Amino acid sequence: MPLPVSRDDIRAAHERIRPHIRRTPVWNLPSGTLGHDGPLSLKLELFQHAGSFKPRGAFNTLLTQPIPKAGVAAASGGNHGAAVAYAAKQLGIPARIFVPEISSPAKVEIIRRFGAEVVIGGQRYADALSACGTYIAESGALSIHAYDAVPTIQGQGTVALEWEEDAPGLDTVLVAVGGGGLIAGIASAWAGRGVRVVGVEPEGSRALHASLEAGRPVDVTVESIAADSLGARNTGELVFTLAKAAVDHVALVKDEAIREAQRTLWRDWRLASEPGGATALAALLSGAYRPKPGERVGVLLCGANVELSKLAALFT
Repeated sequence: MPLPVSRDDIRAAHERIRPHIRRTPVWNLPSGTLGHDGPLSLKLELFQHAGSFKPRGAFNTLLTQPIPKAGVAAASGGNHGAAVAYAAKQLGIPARIFVPEISSPAKVEIIRRFGAEVVIGGQRYADALSACGTYIAESGALSIHAYDAVPTIQGQGTVALEWEEDAPGLDTVLVAVGGGGLIAGIASAWAGRGVRVVGVEPEGSRALHASLEAGRPVDVTVESIAADSLGARNTGELVFTLAKAAVDHVALVKDEAIREAQRTLWRDWRLASEPGGATALAALLSGAYRPKPGERVGVLLCGANVELSKLAALFT
């Protein structure tokens, strides 16, 4: 049975959004980097517009859906909202973004800077999502879901198409998981093509891991330093279906491992990463994912929207 999102769908999305996104760089690093005896490839999606991979899905949605007079609305822990705000601004569309109280002030400021209206929609992401749903029902605004929607997943999957051109022959890629739109798209792009796609979640925010264990989407409690970007309580049906079919497994990492990955990125390469953006690397550094000798490993660095005071505090 074919997957709900195909590689051809993702190729079409890439052609559609190409004029609006950055083709982010790939660092192909030699054997021995970070203690791994095989080649290591870092996809620097933290250099994308608005500081994360999410404009890919936002642009694909806006370029394929009819836009109502009320414009668009989205619920977000920060990065999705920034991406929707950025894409809407570029295309001249009004946007209203619902954020939870736990959102990083730096991310909320980015959303406002791109001209979107910001509404505090409750304490957690699920609360903001509920408030956004109420507004959409009342106004007729177009919903742009952060992860569990076909256009979003198609757009996020375009990361894989660029990556394989710049780093051919990868054996395994490590991808951080929040709601799962990114890993669902990447796994769909590489389904049946010999690349193992491994998810990485914080121990305190494991929606996909718990759902795969249960055999269905389930709600989880969320408590992690990466909750503002990897804090979805439930992956949803579409993400679960794609992940079950095409994701190899999900590794779990402790918050301290995420902090250490942030420190490593800044200390070794002067890359400022938010906790969610460093989570995939945390799996490699901590041993939550142990590659085989000589394995060609890719790590996706997916978000840069960190408050600099919090980054500095990691070194005190």
